[in-house]
Amino acid sequence: DYLTWQLDEMVELIKGKVFRSAAAAPRRIHQEISGKVFNKLFNFLEKHPCKVYVAPFDVRLPVKSKKNEDIYTVVQPDICVICDKSKLDVMGCIGAPDLIVEILSPGSNKKELKNKYEVFEESGVQEYWIIHPDEQTVMTYTLTTGKYIPSRLFTSGDVIESNSIPGYRLDLEYVFKDLD
Repeated sequence: DYLTWQLDEMVELIKGKVFRSAAAAPRRIHQEISGKVFNKLFNFLEKHPCKVYVAPFDVRLPVKSKKNEDIYTVVQPDICVICDKSKLDVMGCIGAPDLIVEILSPGSNKKELKNKYEVFEESGVQEYWIIHPDEQTVMTYTLTTGKYIPSRLFTSGDVIESNSIPGYRLDLEYVFKDLD
């Protein structure tokens, strides 16, 4: 049903429950961070088989069947990287991306920190990054034997090295610079 809805607003379906996004567009700081992270990923991946996408981009997370009518979780991560091109189709991604980056917005913290964390872990998303713009911090989670292992808290001045995209490093000084 999700695929046939004619809505003017962005929604996500998590375990069959509809989550509406904020009525307003994301804050400017959210967009600046998203642009900086996407830009670095895009440039790094130009010579790699992985692809990076920015919201809105549907990621369908099947549990038992890849048939659209059997999928109860459809999310739109701020940024996602998919290295297995067989997961890409005309509607987006079906299956777990290798890396998902979410940027917190006021009112989205519960959805990002609890609901999405759980479905990403269950679905096999290898790496999940949560960026907190106001605190200028990043927490990363790496899937190890089916469970997320959290990193230490990263902040401006730190460099994050991806576990799922060999060689990719993100300098948080660059990400959080000039965000007034």
